Amino acid sequence: MMTDNGKIKIGIARCLLGEKVRYDGTHKLDRFLRDTLGQYVEWVPVCPEVETGMLVPREAVRLVGSVDAPRLVGRSSGEDWTARMHKWGAKQLERLRREDLCGYVFRYGSPSNGMSRVKVFNDKGMPRHDGVGLWARMVMDYFPHLPFEDDGRLHDPRLRENFISRVFTLKRWRDAMKGGYTAGKLVDFHTRQKMQIMAHNVELYRAMGKLVASAGEKGNDGVFDEYFSLLFKALSYKHTVRKNVNVLAHAMGYFKKDISSSEKAELLELTGQYQRGLIPLIVPITMINHYVLKYDKEYLAKQYYLNPYPAELMLRNHV
Repeated sequence: MMTDNGKIKIGIARCLLGEKVRYDGTHKLDRFLRDTLGQYVEWVPVCPEVETGMLVPREAVRLVGSVDAPRLVGRSSGEDWTARMHKWGAKQLERLRREDLCGYVFRYGSPSNGMSRVKVFNDKGMPRHDGVGLWARMVMDYFPHLPFEDDGRLHDPRLRENFISRVFTLKRWRDAMKGGYTAGKLVDFHTRQKMQIMAHNVELYRAMGKLVASAGEKGNDGVFDEYFSLLFKALSYKHTVRKNVNVLAHAMGYFKKDISSSEKAELLELTGQYQRGLIPLIVPITMINHYVLKYDKEYLAKQYYLNPYPAELMLRNHV
């Protein structure tokens, strides 16, 4: 999962890194992905069309037929690339498995690389807009528990924050379970993850707590796979202002015997301003982190919710 330089590996469409591999010889460079997030991850670039044998520049392709099993064909010639991409893709998926990816970023709308809302044309040439790119479908079927997004959706600050949070959580899970699963490892991971899970789905948080409590029981070896499935499911829910306010209030409870009345009033005011949309989440989070250090709150210091990824990404400055 980690490279020699300590970076997380994430798959990505090559055109998003500025490579001129599109059908018309252009690229779709995303500077946030390449220049900002790229400081903390190692991109594993893939262009299914070029790597299948298509030239640059080339005839544009599109999906035709049924939405569930479309064919990839040339727009003018009708040349069918479906079998060739499937053959190449089977080998490529195995290579990517060895890379231990922690996520994948697709190219919005691409007939090969689009994860959703891709045009699929029927036999009369009329499009539907609910298809999945040929290669993207292969990746998502092969790696069902990876975080996926496309460059279009990542322009939404909440979707961007959620995707990157899931990527870093997957890294922590794999790191925590290195060397084999144990009940102690699961308890420690869940303890550190609690507030982050609460910010996404309280009901699943409670279910996961019960699961962790049963981890040491004999004959309960499947608890780890079940826990990870619930973790992945919980984090797929978007956090909201209301959910975050509840978690902030939960964190404040750990200071009730320590902070002064003026400090409490200041924190409540910042939380209220966040709730009213006047300031971003990073402001009350920063204040809580200040009190964590000031009052030496070891439990809160371990909470991934307060520091889920490098602060330099500034993701909570926009949510």
